[in-house]
Amino acid sequence: MKKILFTLFLCIGLNTFAQTGSQVREVFQKIKQESKIDGTDKTVYDLLDEFYNKNLQAEKDEMTPELVQRIEKTASNPDTKNLHILLLFLMYQQHISRTAMVGKPSDPGFQIEAMNLLETETKDIYGKIPAIIYIYKAEALDAGNRKGEAKTTVDQGLKEYPDSIPLKVYSYLNTKDEVLRNDLVKNHPNHWMVQQFGIK
Repeated sequence: MKKILFTLFLCIGLNTFAQTGSQVREVFQKIKQESKIDGTDKTVYDLLDEFYNKNLQAEKDEMTPELVQRIEKTASNPDTKNLHILLLFLMYQQHISRTAMVGKPSDPGFQIEAMNLLETETKDIYGKIPAIIYIYKAEALDAGNRKGEAKTTVDQGLKEYPDSIPLKVYSYLNTKDEVLRNDLVKNHPNHWMVQQFGIK
């Protein structure tokens, strides 16, 4: 119970007080100290993958109540291995959602630092960076007017995930590559991002 309360306090603390990159890093380290780290336990990695597949890779948002419930259950279980990764991911999501709900811009410094932490942690623990981290990192860098780094992140992500529709969309927007445009229009015309960006 003590660990659950501590974790909840840190979650609230990160959202309430961690408005800069250095604050995110400091609070994240505290959460990490309480986490059980195990590279062989793929529970959190698989949740990030499923979240990506149902929200970003799918043509339409396919988040199911079952997935939301599984994420909540995993996040609230103090015995979850690599919990610090899931908690920071959820805090990132909450930051984006809250700022969008009130019509405020998100904080690129917060976003970039959170994604840098998630990139490093997932690579160190699992040996691989989930596709969603590449996408969110590119978006964060773009929001922070670091266009060159955003493009590099998209390019790196596409090397790992050549079938990622969101990464293809961002790559096309960066390069206006006709081969990419043709692929998106021919093979993914109904994908929400292809439609959102008016790729024809």
